[in-house]
Amino acid sequence: MRQFDFTPFRRSTIGFDRLFDLLEASARQAGSENYPPFNLERIAEDRYRITLAVAGFKPDEIEVTAQQNLLLVTGKKREENENNQGAYLHLGIANRSFERRFELADFVRVESADLADGLLVIALVREVPDAMKPRKIAVNAGSQPIAIDHRNAA
Repeated sequence: MRQFDFTPFRRSTIGFDRLFDLLEASARQAGSENYPPFNLERIAEDRYRITLAVAGFKPDEIEVTAQQNLLLVTGKKREENENNQGAYLHLGIANRSFERRFELADFVRVESADLADGLLVIALVREVPDAMKPRKIAVNAGSQPIAIDHRNAA
């Protein structure tokens, strides 16, 4: 895979360091493991959903951590006692621990995380603060400009 050099862009832009770091990190992770598989959905204009296939994991074995601009999903499989298990002839369901990272945009927060039928569904919502939203400014019409008389202002 080809590596893209962002140095010319870094020299001529200000404040985009995080964006370039994300692009470089994603290029490094492109060949990494894809476990557990997941779906990414856009439900509405400001609502998203991540669905991870975590068959065999119990709710207390999964940890979802939301930090600023980062969602970390970790699964730690407990070691089962060998005496309670039968001898597997084929082990096709992955029973290994995992760590999945998702970079979140500004103002995206985790709304909920639900585990059912082997699927972990994480609901995300983007809530832009009112101060950051565009607002319309009323334009007044019909009033005459006020004339200022400089002769009487003494």
